[in-house]
Amino acid sequence: MKRSLLFLYLILFCGVLAAQQKYSFKIAKLKYNGGGDWYANKTSLPNLIRFCNQNLNMNIAPEEGVVEVGSPELFTYPFVHMTGHGNVVFSDAEVQNLRSYLISGGFLHIDDNYGMDQYIRKEMKKVFPECEFVELPFDHPIYSQKYTFKNGLPKIHEHDNKPPQGFGIIHKGRLVCFYSYETDLGNGWEDAEVHNDPENKRQEALKMGANILAYALTQYL
Repeated sequence: MKRSLLFLYLILFCGVLAAQQKYSFKIAKLKYNGGGDWYANKTSLPNLIRFCNQNLNMNIAPEEGVVEVGSPELFTYPFVHMTGHGNVVFSDAEVQNLRSYLISGGFLHIDDNYGMDQYIRKEMKKVFPECEFVELPFDHPIYSQKYTFKNGLPKIHEHDNKPPQGFGIIHKGRLVCFYSYETDLGNGWEDAEVHNDPENKRQEALKMGANILAYALTQYL
């Protein structure tokens, strides 16, 4: 898959910095405007990183970065996670930056923490007006990386008695954005005492998160 020279340069630069710190790469949480709580699930990404490092032999920096939608630093992260409960607003400049990042090789995972759906669909339509979110079939490889989920996304938290769904934005044959809806994966990644979820649910969430991250990284191979 072709990527822009700018993205390649930044990824290589990021790799040099990570190597100096003995980590292969770093992932980030996306900071956005609009009033939604982009900072939700404070322990989720560190726990997912730890799980991936221990079980998938990855070498990810243990603490996630925080990156704004319109920042050039976005291009230094191969994988960016976005969550929250409420409103999301992308400016025109942020739309262009996020689009450039995604079509140049970046990957965005959006996890609706409940209440985000109506806003994120509208904003992502600005980013990819030519594309729609499509529900991925259960045989999509994102569900069978290290761990197999024959029925798609696991259900971690119940809200509206709806089944969990995994949507994607596919640009020129490449999945650039995966959107997990009605599942609350990020809540399942949190420390056990935050939501008191059964351990089997936490493991399901972490395994699915590991699959998403592993799939995103295969885009670079």
